[in-house]
Amino acid sequence: MSEVSSQLSTKHLLGIKDLLVEDIELIFSTARNFKEVINRPVKKVPSLRDITVANLFFENSTRTRISFELAEKRLSADIINFSASASSVTKGETLLDTVNNILSMKVDMIVMRHPAPGACIFLANKIDASILNAGDGTHEHPTQALLDAFSMMEQIGDLKGRNIAIVGDIIHSRVALSNIFCLKKLGAKVRVCGPPTLIPRYISELGVEVSYDLEDTLKWCDVANVLRIQLERQNTKYFPSLREYSRYFGINRQILEKVNRNIVIMHPGPINRGVELTSDVADSPASIILQQVENGVAIRMAALFLLATRV
Repeated sequence: MSEVSSQLSTKHLLGIKDLLVEDIELIFSTARNFKEVINRPVKKVPSLRDITVANLFFENSTRTRISFELAEKRLSADIINFSASASSVTKGETLLDTVNNILSMKVDMIVMRHPAPGACIFLANKIDASILNAGDGTHEHPTQALLDAFSMMEQIGDLKGRNIAIVGDIIHSRVALSNIFCLKKLGAKVRVCGPPTLIPRYISELGVEVSYDLEDTLKWCDVANVLRIQLERQNTKYFPSLREYSRYFGINRQILEKVNRNIVIMHPGPINRGVELTSDVADSPASIILQQVENGVAIRMAALFLLATRV
């Protein structure tokens, strides 16, 4: 591990691609401190007092939205929650106009989820406030990748040289892309596994292995990060049926017993139970899905704090 610096190299958190390894290590070390805080009887710290954060969600979200909101409250920030469905966006207002109107109310930071890839990058070039990307289309979801890597390190230690599999709907997943960037920066070996129709054609150029054989991949990996089938982004049939997908790429107790290895099972949620994972795997001791959710709050506290205190 290199020496941890004291502040981030970037004003925004738009994607893992823009982060240095030192930035990732700084976020992790800060998150460890905040994880201690959120497990204390008094869970609040005054770190972001007098900082106003706007949560702009142009897409539905449960875990990410609640996690960011909780992180902001734990840091004593003032919060504005914005939902596109109940705003002037439905009347035809542009993204830039919406954001500029909110900023004119003296907001310091913006957390944004948007269906368009690159929406956060577009905004970062137009406004002064710090932007934290909470997922933009099929592009990136940086805090999810950070909390995934952080959770892996809690289980198996340093990721350098470790085998990490990303299984499922790779082509529609911003989580997959951010995970690949993050894991490669931390020195892990990454393999993607899924049906050929759900794996982008040129993904091997990112330095990852490609497999269409789930059993072989599970024999290879230390951690399996299983992704949701994103039916809402699929405008054509990528596989015959969910039943067929589950038969070849769903992880159940039988295949884990057959592989007979201690594999850490992860999932960013929400889970399609019986499709990507059966309940006896999702709720098993091998699964760290709920730890991921807990770590999400600590990682987002760290990211918000480091962006807000950047000189």
